[in-house]
Parts: sequence; C-alpha cells; structure tokens
Amino acid sequence: MTSPWLVVGLGNPGTQYAGHRHNVGVMVLEELARRMGGRLTSHKARASVLDGRLGMLPGGVPGPRVILARPGTYMNLSGGPVAALAQFYGVEPENIVVLHDEIDIPAHEIRLKRGGGEGGHNGLRSISATLGTKDYARVRIGVGRPPGRQDPADYVLSNFAASDREELGVTIQLAADATEDIVTKGLLAAQNTWNAKA
Repeated sequence: MTSPWLVVGLGNPGTQYAGHRHNVGVMVLEELARRMGGRLTSHKARASVLDGRLGMLPGGVPGPRVILARPGTYMNLSGGPVAALAQFYGVEPENIVVLHDEIDIPAHEIRLKRGGGEGGHNGLRSISATLGTKDYARVRIGVGRPPGRQDPADYVLSNFAASDREELGVTIQLAADATEDIVTKGLLAAQNTWNAKA
C-alpha cells in the first residue's frame, strides 16, 4: 500500500495570530481543505486534520490520499504533532510537505525544495529535530525581508500590509496549486514548473 501524503501548514494558534505573515502556511492549508471539500477536525496528536483526496490524476482519476494537518502547538513546537501524525498514518518523510513563510524569498513568490537548512525558521527546526531528518518537501511562500532595521521576528509576527492583501489571495491560490502538483506529479516535476517561474 502506498504511503499517503502529510501536508502540514505552519502557524501559531489563536485568532490574534491568524493574519500574521508567519501564518501564511495555515492560510494555504485552509485553501487546500476547501478544495478537498471538508474541514479540519481535532486529532489526538495535538493537531487538526482532514483526511481525503487532493487534486486529479490523468484520466480524471481522483488524486492521492492526503492528510492535511495544522499543529495545535506554537510554531516552535510543531515537530511533536508532525512526528506523531506521520507515525499514526504511516507517512514516510519523503511524503511530508511543509507549507511555511520564507523571508529570504521576495513577497508572493513560491519556491519548492526538499531538505536543506531551516534558515532560522523555528517551525522547520522543530520538525527536522523531531523527525530526525531534514529530508521532507517544503513549499516556501515568500514574505520578503523586513523593511529598514525591523527585527525579522517582529516582522513575521505582524499582519500583512493592506497593500499586500489583494496579492496575498493570489499567492495562497498559487501555493495551493504548487502543493497539488507535488502530490499528483511528484516534487521534481513540480519544482521544474514552480521554481522556473522565479
């Protein structure tokens, strides 16, 4: 039996964080849940999940089984729920996709990669440490560098600027499209499509 996919949207819990740049991974996850026609429900692994099929394969065949997951912990403790869900659903690291904000990418650009460093991202650092590997896929959603001398932590823990909001909606759709491409076509094919757009 083939391993399902585990797609994780990173963010902090609570309404006060909902519009923050650091929560853009959760925003994309919510769009994927909408496309799957369901909603996330509570799981004992300190997370909210939706188990279903995502996208379409050639010939109109429904896409692969995907578990969407939002850790219920703060960002820097994301690894515990991710590892517990991977074990519960029997998901190998190569079938884990993490959606997250990335300050080293211009705002509204999307890049895909597997493995590599965490770039100071506490959510990724926690996941790598708990899984014992960095060898999982990432959908990196650019939020750009903070202006002037603003601290990067303050920048990602603040809301998107009003001027960003319209483009943000498009970015969320595109990041969801990129995630669908990973699970239906494979990471390499998806990288050839999305990383070439840069």
